[in-house]
Amino acid sequence: MSALSALAPAKINLFLHVGPLDADGYHPLSSLVAFADVSDRVTVEPAERMSLTVTGPFGAGLAAEPDNLILRALRALGEATGTAEPPLKVTLDKRLPIAAGLGGGSSDAGAALKLARQVLALDIDDAALEAVAGVIGADGPMCLRMRTAWAEGRGDVLTDEPRLPPLWAVLFNPGVPSPTGAVYRAYDAGPLRAADRPAPPADWSPAAVIDWLAGLRNDLQPPAEALTPAIADAVQAVAATPGVALARMSGSGATVFGLCRSSEDAAAAAAALAAAHPAAWIAATRLAAA
Repeated sequence: MSALSALAPAKINLFLHVGPLDADGYHPLSSLVAFADVSDRVTVEPAERMSLTVTGPFGAGLAAEPDNLILRALRALGEATGTAEPPLKVTLDKRLPIAAGLGGGSSDAGAALKLARQVLALDIDDAALEAVAGVIGADGPMCLRMRTAWAEGRGDVLTDEPRLPPLWAVLFNPGVPSPTGAVYRAYDAGPLRAADRPAPPADWSPAAVIDWLAGLRNDLQPPAEALTPAIADAVQAVAATPGVALARMSGSGATVFGLCRSSEDAAAAAAALAAAHPAAWIAATRLAAA
């Protein structure tokens, strides 16, 4: 089979409620996760041995090292299917910022797993492939599915949510990393919340969903802002931009999303932010249920 390619979209936590650390060393959480139409691209083709090449605007910041999530996922796939290291050449066009709260590494790995199954014609079903994706982290299964879901437990208990309407947004990354481990440690040292799952909105129209989300929170945002003041500045900049109805950090940061009520508002907000912050990564995007 010749080379196959797939997009690896950015993951957005529309809200993120985090509970205190459990005895098993994990934080329980509740989140509604959606995927954007901005993405990396993964290409997989048969080869004599497994390899990874990283290109793209953010490729220089991500070495093709043994601990790369794509390589970890493919090794786990080999163990699950008895094929050792899958003989594949993988090329990652890295267009999403790194350590950005967008699930980019997990999304890349998910795309690589699905492509590897096709290229190698592996006899492994979706449930087994999700178990392999879980090896790379709690968000592995959700990023393999790449569709809107309620995420609970460690983030690996997923319930599809097809009712989410298309939402327009602007994404703003200030160009600074926000390491997940440090953010969680800072969260543990502060006032703790419950990983409560809110009742869904009675009305799933875009305007009603934005109003509903405004009453929720990202519990990792305050500690991330304290550790990295540029995130607080980014939230403030996005919130102050005309056309933005709600500004919030995604995941553990540093990317901030601003929900808008139309594609025109999102495009105008992205243009305004790009003019004011030329060094930042900024994109207008559409979030959809699938």
